Amino acid sequence: MKLLIRGGRVVDPARNFDEIADVAVAAGRIVAIGQVPKDFAPNRSIDAKGCVVAPGLVDLAARLREPGHEHEGMLESELAAAVAGGITSLVCMPDTDPVLDEAGLVEMLRQRAEKLHQSRLLPLGALTRGLKGEVLTEMVQLSESGCVGFSQAEIPLVNTQVLQRAMQYASTFGLSVWLRPQDYHLGRGVAASGPLATRLGLAGVPVAAETIAMHTIFELMRVTKSRVHLCRISSAAGIELVRRAKDEGLPVTCDISINSLHLTDLDIGYFDTRMRLQPPLRQQKDRDALREALEDGTIDALVSDHCPVDEDAKNLPFAESEPGATGLELLLSLALKWGQESGAGLVRALSVVTSEPARVLGDSLGSLRASAGQLVVGGVADLCVFDPAAEWTVQPQALISQGRHTPFAGYELPGRVRHTFVNGQLAFQAAE
Repeated sequence: MKLLIRGGRVVDPARNFDEIADVAVAAGRIVAIGQVPKDFAPNRSIDAKGCVVAPGLVDLAARLREPGHEHEGMLESELAAAVAGGITSLVCMPDTDPVLDEAGLVEMLRQRAEKLHQSRLLPLGALTRGLKGEVLTEMVQLSESGCVGFSQAEIPLVNTQVLQRAMQYASTFGLSVWLRPQDYHLGRGVAASGPLATRLGLAGVPVAAETIAMHTIFELMRVTKSRVHLCRISSAAGIELVRRAKDEGLPVTCDISINSLHLTDLDIGYFDTRMRLQPPLRQQKDRDALREALEDGTIDALVSDHCPVDEDAKNLPFAESEPGATGLELLLSLALKWGQESGAGLVRALSVVTSEPARVLGDSLGSLRASAGQLVVGGVADLCVFDPAAEWTVQPQALISQGRHTPFAGYELPGRVRHTFVNGQLAFQAAE
């Protein structure tokens, strides 16, 4: 199919390109940006005047709940939610049931996703069998089956020797390890340690739960020379450690969630389970440090941290409720909101959800590496067309995701996705 997107504001953060231009697509590839060949005859033409034409978003953290937890989210509903949010490439966690620790399971999941013709699925493989932290998985085989990295999801790896061996294995074959830094013993609380948690009588998670784990990871990186992506940093102290590690030259990247970027522990209010999240919401000084670090590049990517939770699991006392929130359909708008409030601007706001997360994935993208998260003539046509001036109210029941719980319910957010194209094919179109 030949597609022509006319008169949009084309923004490609990877090239710092920001101009009013036409975009022509044929056979799933971008064939022109700006000067369209006179003999180009599109099958479909879209008027994008007043809209931004951007690379499809790349989200580095989502739980799709299938297989094993279909009551909380189906692959079909969550990938549909992804393209509704402009996300064309989506990294999913390995903590499904069964765990993604065998090549056959990964291949089955990818094939099922491909048949849906929606967002491109990029699975993380389990670092250890069953995520039990004891026996390493066959990472090379998992990589060959399509895994872009290896993770323990939210389950801390208690045995440091096993972690060291995993990092050595990954380093030997040029694979990346994705870890959420959290000390097993200190991280068992349900809210960030501080005055609010004390007043509410909630078990606290100290900042040290994050920083102690990070110190361990960085020491092992120095020994093993492995490449590590730190997932969902939540504290000012953690950011400072990342900054030092990068200055030292360690091959480390990191991301933060939309929740930590915009909310603080005070938003918990009177035991609001929508704010029961992992990592827990921290104090304002931590949130402010995260916002600054995202702007200066210390933080590489912003993620949805999508984790759909069903009604029964949320309608419990705060400490007993299941952590998690829907986020796929909010990622773009919350990035734009941060860009406006911080003064970082549109291009930077788009970069942390497009070109920068694609850079984190690097060689694991294979043939997509040259064009994922950017607009390149000859590159894959993964596109998001959105109206930056359109404002919308987050109404949980109107979301496509099967998970309807979000801490942003009732928020007025900027930016509404009009069209999403994956490999040049229309994957989402907003209702008129």
